[in-house]
Amino acid sequence: MVEPRQEPKGTRQKLLTAAITLMRRTGLTGAGINEIVRESGAPKGSIYHFFPGGKQQIASEALGDYAGTVADFIDASLRGKRSPAAKVRALFDAFADRVEQGNYESSCAAATVCLDLGAASEVLREAVAAALDRYVEAISTHFDCRDDRKCRSFAGLLLSAIEGAYIRSRAQRSSKPFREAGAWLAALAQREFAE
Repeated sequence: MVEPRQEPKGTRQKLLTAAITLMRRTGLTGAGINEIVRESGAPKGSIYHFFPGGKQQIASEALGDYAGTVADFIDASLRGKRSPAAKVRALFDAFADRVEQGNYESSCAAATVCLDLGAASEVLREAVAAALDRYVEAISTHFDCRDDRKCRSFAGLLLSAIEGAYIRSRAQRSSKPFREAGAWLAALAQREFAE
């Protein structure tokens, strides 16, 4: 069987991918137009062709794409018939593996961008909030409880621990913060969601 020919990524997608890569490493401040152009290999004029709103537009759209990728990653990590504790451990182990594979140089793009937001960045604040909401939703759907608010609150706690573990993992160059948080929160999940 012949594999279908893979088309090279379009320029627009290359720019979005470059923006995410840079935002994961250095936040919004490190993802300027020149840096995105350099990282993507695209001509500088293509940025304004595809993103006439400039840096805020490309960052906002890139965060939307990235949120979908992360939600899929979360779903894949949690999928299956496992106990609540096993789900939590699997989620934190998946993020620990991810930070190790990135050599402790990348974090969540939504979180790094959030740290750079100023008062005039309402569009980006909304994009960050939407991304974080999407992660909470992706997590909460995997926990079976009768109270949706409780599930979303627990998912929010897990997400807060994940974002904090990213910071500690980068500073310590270790995945231990993810694995420790996962172990503690797994015990909590087992207690809270036990039938």
